[in-house]
Amino acid sequence: MSVPEYPRPGALTPERVARMPAPGMNIPTSLAFAPDGRLTFLYSAEGTLVRQLYAWDPQTGERSLLLEPGEDGTYSREEALRRERQRQYGLGVTTYAWAEAGQTLLVPLGGAIYVRRERAGDLRKVADAPCTDPQLNPDGTAVAFVRHGELYVLDLVLPDAVPERLTFDATPAVDGDQRVTNGLAEFVAQEELGRQHGFWWSPDGRFLAFQQIDHEPVPRYPIVHQGEDTVEVETHRYPFAGAANVRWRLGLVRARGGAVTWLPVSSADGDVCGADAYLARVTWAPDHRLLVQLLSRNQRTLALLRVDPLSGSRETLIVERADDWLNLHDDLRIVRTPDAPPDDYMLLWSSERTGTRQLYLHNRDGRELRQLTPGPWPVDGVVAVDPRKRLVYFLGSEEPIERHLWRVSLDGGAPERLSRRAGMHTAIFSHDCRYYVEMYTSLDTPPEITFHDTEAATRADDTGRLVHAADRTEADALGLHPPEIVRVSARDGETLYGAIWRPPALEPGTRYPALVEVYGGPHVQLVANSWGLTVDLRAQYLASQGFVVFALDNRGSARRGHRFEAAIWRRLGTIEVMDQVDGARFLTSLPEVDGERIGVYGWSYGGYMTLMCLLKAPETFKAGVAGAPVTSWDGYDTAYTERYMETPQANPEGYREASALTHAARLRAPVLILHGLLDENVHFRHTARLIAALNASGKGYDLAIFPNERHGPRDPAQRAALERRIAAFFRAHLGGPRGGR
Repeated sequence: MSVPEYPRPGALTPERVARMPAPGMNIPTSLAFAPDGRLTFLYSAEGTLVRQLYAWDPQTGERSLLLEPGEDGTYSREEALRRERQRQYGLGVTTYAWAEAGQTLLVPLGGAIYVRRERAGDLRKVADAPCTDPQLNPDGTAVAFVRHGELYVLDLVLPDAVPERLTFDATPAVDGDQRVTNGLAEFVAQEELGRQHGFWWSPDGRFLAFQQIDHEPVPRYPIVHQGEDTVEVETHRYPFAGAANVRWRLGLVRARGGAVTWLPVSSADGDVCGADAYLARVTWAPDHRLLVQLLSRNQRTLALLRVDPLSGSRETLIVERADDWLNLHDDLRIVRTPDAPPDDYMLLWSSERTGTRQLYLHNRDGRELRQLTPGPWPVDGVVAVDPRKRLVYFLGSEEPIERHLWRVSLDGGAPERLSRRAGMHTAIFSHDCRYYVEMYTSLDTPPEITFHDTEAATRADDTGRLVHAADRTEADALGLHPPEIVRVSARDGETLYGAIWRPPALEPGTRYPALVEVYGGPHVQLVANSWGLTVDLRAQYLASQGFVVFALDNRGSARRGHRFEAAIWRRLGTIEVMDQVDGARFLTSLPEVDGERIGVYGWSYGGYMTLMCLLKAPETFKAGVAGAPVTSWDGYDTAYTERYMETPQANPEGYREASALTHAARLRAPVLILHGLLDENVHFRHTARLIAALNASGKGYDLAIFPNERHGPRDPAQRAALERRIAAFFRAHLGGPRGGR
């Protein structure tokens, strides 16, 4: 195998590794089509995390600044935790929304709500903090939000209107803990089910459906702030695997106030999904009925229900079942031509029943009409539906390391690929599907955004109009080169994808220590034809320090189909470790790699995988850095853990074997454990339990604690300290290049 020799980077330091955004990643985000046809987005002209709101005019190609509020890092506790669960790092304008009709623009800032009602009007504050999850009604004449666990609505037409409270039975917060809340999504819904909202406007803006949560069954978990001058204790309700979840019910209230109607859907509902079901998704249909997705607690049954709020009747439309688990999706679309009666619609749905996610068309009552995508490769998700032209736009790819934009007719036929260049594509469509914006990136190309007319999308000469091309100047100045993408055969013949970052100037005959970057868990793909891999600055920095760095997507990771992912069911930390060992054996076959000096590092599930690689394959991995690791799955949350492991009661041997604590006495290699004391996702308790087990076994370890950080460190100084510590640890325990001239 030929090995390219790269020029040595000049200025890649731990401080630069720690600073966000990475080179070429200062790009427009949160793209949306405004009602007047302009494209709006968040962007930092200064290249920082402080973003402003911009508009791009497709008629003139001109970019204009709509809003520049400056940095504002003041958030309520609830909003700060929502940002954690959304992995949101930006400052300034971090989110905004347009009403579906009219010109109303909503901008939340520092927990307050700002609104602009006309295109040329001024942005004005309409509600003071704290306002959580503000949402405009469809015509932009009102905004609803949650304050202190209660649902409020504010009329935006009347100039002197004040927020009107709609619910009255939330309990007072005690030390930050509130037992009953209205309109908020619970922790596992936000963190594990991909549902951020706890209330939903009706299509005519007259009603709000909302979730009421009773947290009482879930134990309190205290987190102590110990890195500040004063002591603060925040209390969370955290549902541990095998223990109780929240109780919830679904309510309906008029936007003008009045009595709440409780709908026949709740966590105690034993029909279809059994008691203790999760509220997965809520969607209003055009006939003013609610489409509710319920997920059974064991996550093997997903039911789509239609609920009539007026009569209280309900019917089951679609039921999905699996032998292992079901992945939730956001592909439900109501297909209805604008001039059709409100109850004349079809349902677009997706399912992994064949082993890969495919699209299906159902009639209004849930009967399947046809399969729209033939497979065998998986669909990533629906982007848009054009009911007039009867077209569905979606993402997917035959090649696992790429993602492309496709369309397929609702009447059947072969899908048609619209994106052309090799790499990763996503898209945002205008409401009428006449235009779309494509976001593209590859190993060699930093993100580009282009504007397209759907009429011209299939023409070979259609390249779109450039909206934004990321600057690669810094990446070139740092000497960053794309990693090499490789295919690795696992011991049973399964093909796995890997990436290799090599030191800048390989010396002939020299053998280098190697580091394996690992995540390894569900819903994540590390290796793809993407610029993000090129600007993986930790990997690039470690390569510049004389390490060959390698990443491998083992079985269990995303975008290879459910069969590939479900190999981990009931036995986490087993097949993933075997695949990573096979990846390390591939590394050892490279002439520049010293197979006796292979380390491993990762964060979160990757931290867990680091520990399991060290404990289960000590002959392969000789040092490891585990960041925020899960150490025993009985200490993680219900929705995530039980999806892959069932409950501890149903799978006790699986939990025992999957726990790093079980194997602690087998540690032979040096390990550095990193963890933030404020981590509300993977509690520091995981590391504390591991330390106790290592101490009991007489095993040594290194430990780096970040007192004021949560699951992902945010402070640049703390992040730089982390990067220095990782590099120094591997230099100390694996050494540097050996041999050569």
